[in-house]
Amino acid sequence: MIKVSIVGASGYGGGELLRLLLFHPEIEILQVTSESLAGKPVGRSHPNLRRVTDLKFSAVEDLKPCDVLCLCLPHGEAMKRWDALSGLAGRVIDLSADFRLRDPAGYPVWYGHEHAHPEMLERFVYGLAELYRDEIREADYVACTGCLAATAILSLAPLVRAGAVDPARLFMEGKIGSSAAGHRADRSTHHPDRSGAVRSFKPTGHRHTAEIVQELTFGGQAPGVHFSATAIELVRGILMTTHAFVNGNLSDRDVWGIYREAYDREPFIRIIKERQGVFRYPDPKFLAGTNYCDIGFERDGHSERVVVMGALDNLVKGAAGQAVQALNIMYGWDERTALEFSGLHPV
Repeated sequence: MIKVSIVGASGYGGGELLRLLLFHPEIEILQVTSESLAGKPVGRSHPNLRRVTDLKFSAVEDLKPCDVLCLCLPHGEAMKRWDALSGLAGRVIDLSADFRLRDPAGYPVWYGHEHAHPEMLERFVYGLAELYRDEIREADYVACTGCLAATAILSLAPLVRAGAVDPARLFMEGKIGSSAAGHRADRSTHHPDRSGAVRSFKPTGHRHTAEIVQELTFGGQAPGVHFSATAIELVRGILMTTHAFVNGNLSDRDVWGIYREAYDREPFIRIIKERQGVFRYPDPKFLAGTNYCDIGFERDGHSERVVVMGALDNLVKGAAGQAVQALNIMYGWDERTALEFSGLHPV
């Protein structure tokens, strides 16, 4: 059994990671930490785990050595505590933004601070299995992606990589649920202000733009990413809609072919494009709790535009599920282990 500890397990991402790993046949959860709930049962923060586990939260300073350390800390904390935490495990999976960007110069621009350990950035592998499976297999350090970034990258990478669309004109709009803001309440998550809202909270300058540009750069050509984010009345889920413009005479069948070639064998990517019915395109409602990313598209017959839609659960495929998928790859287990939940309908 591989011993795993989770630092910062009282938040939404940490709770989802704990939920998934509790049912993993190869994993023993050694410790889970919380600065505010040390000594309390995990059900205090995660009521869905009552009587599922007897684990109690530990203090960070009481952590023992383990095989894998999963960091679910607020952005900026993992890098600050790296010296104290990194020696506890041979392998580290970080769910924050602290090791996602390869260029340390990006951190002052997008996160407002210098990187505390820039020498570690080249040692972390970006956590999208669909792009970096071989690298993750050999990795000791994995940086999980931003949830909006994961949706955009998975949706667009096949088309951009194939040269099928103009990389200079990628217009994205991401609709996202309230859990992405974390478990600490503020005015933006206050029910009277959030309920019924369709709020544009980052029309420009969203931090995940840096990851999207980084991962959609093929052949040295950085894309022109024009990204806006909108908060909607949904707890979990993302719907990313991108307007791209095709190079040449790209048909609907051609787009199908590009996605099939890229994702036909991927266990957690589904191409959703039905001719009839209500559920013709991706919808995050049906992805809650799952590790799937659903991708759909529509070729505009009246212009050069192709509309690409991607959906996932921001807490699972956008965070904790991605970490479990990477963990499975690192140890040579079936990639789907502990991630086979198909979702619910109706919800």
